[in-house]
Amino acid sequence: MSNDSKTNDILVVGELNVDLILNQLNKPPEFGKEQRADQMTLTLGSSSAIFASNCSSLGSKVTFCGKVGDDSFGNFVMQSLAEKNVSADSVIVEKNLKTGATVIFNYDDDRMMVTHPGAMEHMTVNEVPEEVMRKSRHLHTSAIFFQPGIKKDLVKLFSRAKKLGLTTSMDTQWDPEEEWDIDIEKILPVLDFFLPNEDELIALTESSSLQEALDKISGFDTTVIVKQGEKGATMFRNGKTRSIPAYKITDYVDAIGAGDSFDAGFISSFLKGKNHDECLEIGNMAAAVSTTAAGGTTAITSFDYVIEKGKTMELSST
Repeated sequence: MSNDSKTNDILVVGELNVDLILNQLNKPPEFGKEQRADQMTLTLGSSSAIFASNCSSLGSKVTFCGKVGDDSFGNFVMQSLAEKNVSADSVIVEKNLKTGATVIFNYDDDRMMVTHPGAMEHMTVNEVPEEVMRKSRHLHTSAIFFQPGIKKDLVKLFSRAKKLGLTTSMDTQWDPEEEWDIDIEKILPVLDFFLPNEDELIALTESSSLQEALDKISGFDTTVIVKQGEKGATMFRNGKTRSIPAYKITDYVDAIGAGDSFDAGFISSFLKGKNHDECLEIGNMAAAVSTTAAGGTTAITSFDYVIEKGKTMELSST
């Protein structure tokens, strides 16, 4: 298919929910006791939506395909996507379902999250419009363990995309059941970019270290980018490994969506024609910038802003 027909940069197939963020807790979350949070934020949540929103802010044209309920949270999600210039024309509104929600408790540098999946559990690969896929350059999905209808057909989804000329990426996110029941060796041949964090990759491959995990998936052409929090990130490509340290954050607020922001920085840069090393560096910047405001979509306002803000930050190894 000719590039002239590709009028959309990124098609995101994924989960949609709101985040209720409770900050400045007076003590760590504890059952059976009343606690206080001095700050509360209601914002667009979900790994996929944070990625989509930040890709749009970084200058990519983005279409979202997902499912919400016909309720106030669903309305909030649709309005939030519109405000971020993410097309929601392919978002399905189901009258008999509830929109998902995640309650996040932030305490110091740690957090606890509880998610009600709601409508996201009912989305299937067959509901992804062929026409939208044909018009897109890249396909991304995330948080697959909250989306059984997507998870069971990942190979089908990515294979369809590849046949239509799209590049593909996936960020699994954590499996709340810790079963890790996907066949990664069947997925990787149709996946261009795999973007897990270190703990996820180790658990998924049943490994005891990052190097062991990378060795187990080294026989594929997929570029693997492993997010490592305060340790930075590691990219494994064509048998070569490159690591980059994280930034020191002097105006830290929270880390919600930092990994998704990394993904957005990397993939948006790739679609702008940047080489893989540049994509890694910009993804690292985007992750750092995202931690300077509450939630996952507030801090990243433009590609230029991320680059300029990144220039003022210091890498942790220097």
